[in-house]
Amino acid sequence: MGAAIPPCQFRWYRYHISYRSELDGGGTDFGQKFIPFLRSRGMPKQERVFEWCCGPGFIGFSMLGNGLCETLCLSDINPAAVSSCQHTVRANKLTDRVSVYQSDKIVSNPPHFVDQYEGDIRAHDPDWQIHRDFFETVGDHLAEDGVIVLQENNRGSIVETFRPMIEQSGFDIVFTDGDYPTLTSESSFYFIGIVRRGSRPAWV
Repeated sequence: MGAAIPPCQFRWYRYHISYRSELDGGGTDFGQKFIPFLRSRGMPKQERVFEWCCGPGFIGFSMLGNGLCETLCLSDINPAAVSSCQHTVRANKLTDRVSVYQSDKIVSNPPHFVDQYEGDIRAHDPDWQIHRDFFETVGDHLAEDGVIVLQENNRGSIVETFRPMIEQSGFDIVFTDGDYPTLTSESSFYFIGIVRRGSRPAWV
């Protein structure tokens, strides 16, 4: 048997995350752009933030550590990612502030490609079904004035890829940032802000 892969280390302020490298879908890199982006829009401190497709929870724990939210909910379909999050919660004594769930239905850096990376659940979303399921079910878990902020990759999608499924589920796109109208040859990450139809929180 080969030796166990040593855990990688990621630290944000006082929160220490030990994780396996294969669980990182970009949260330690481009996922950290959420923090300056949300601050630049003047987002007030949120009572609760939900990170969907969370992996080891890099984005969510960073938002908590930066004081952008009071409590955090994390969800991923991969039991190894869920286990990693649970370890981080225990190690950092966050059981009163962080909840972790294994789910494929429930702020996110989701899989970015419909026709590449087949078999890699961090990157591949066949027929965009993960996105479709999310938009169809997230309304049951979102506050009336809640905001969904997704980080997508222009190498795999454009805003118009998601607009029909967003609107069909009773939501509207209220802002985009950093997107291009056509697919790019290199990875280029952009944000989509989504709210319930008719809702418009002041900061968006």
